[in-house]
Amino acid sequence: MIEVSGVTKQYGGERVVSDLSFSVRKGSTFGFLGQNGAGKTTTIKMLVGLISPFSGKILIEGISPSTLSIKKKIGFMPESAYFYERLTGMEFLHFCGELFGLNKDEKYYESIFKKLGIYEAKNKVIREYSKGMKQRLGFAQAIVNNPEYVFLDEPLDGLDPIGRREIKEIIKSLQKEGRTIFLNSHILYDIEELCDEIGIIHKGKLLYFGTINLFCSGISLEERFIKLIEKEK
Repeated sequence: MIEVSGVTKQYGGERVVSDLSFSVRKGSTFGFLGQNGAGKTTTIKMLVGLISPFSGKILIEGISPSTLSIKKKIGFMPESAYFYERLTGMEFLHFCGELFGLNKDEKYYESIFKKLGIYEAKNKVIREYSKGMKQRLGFAQAIVNNPEYVFLDEPLDGLDPIGRREIKEIIKSLQKEGRTIFLNSHILYDIEELCDEIGIIHKGKLLYFGTINLFCSGISLEERFIKLIEKEK
């Protein structure tokens, strides 16, 4: 389980996230919704232990995400992944695996490239990848350590319709494997298709936490979301 209790984050005098509290059940897919600048990326960075809260607590399986034992169980795809662009895709994925101390043969890494639909580009240098291919490679490194908890920050951004469908199928396959998925997005119909529960953040504050059905009450997620945000203006 992921537990967030009274979490606040500020930079200088500006509060970016304010008193967040929610929990994510193990094996579920949780969608974190909000407009650009709402605090989604700051929250996910705290959840994976890249930055620390100003106050409050974040626990995964009762342990801080900054702890090495939990980091080994986490996969993270940032919104804007950084790559060593002189490496080939395969060299980069090997490098990511080594960071986790993996001792895997070539077939293991090839299977990840096949799953992400970029097998033919595995030996191409990353600077020659398209934006969509880099997005897939970012997803590949997020699952290289076979994580129990997968954190995805806008994973469908920059993909064409076919690529979006393929990545959604991969997310669904991770769901079937019982992994816990935390998905940041501002694309509502993707969240509606993939997620069990949602949280809605606006200007750093959590406006809603719970099931999609309870939130929507017979109308579309998009319509209900817009009404909620407009109410806060």
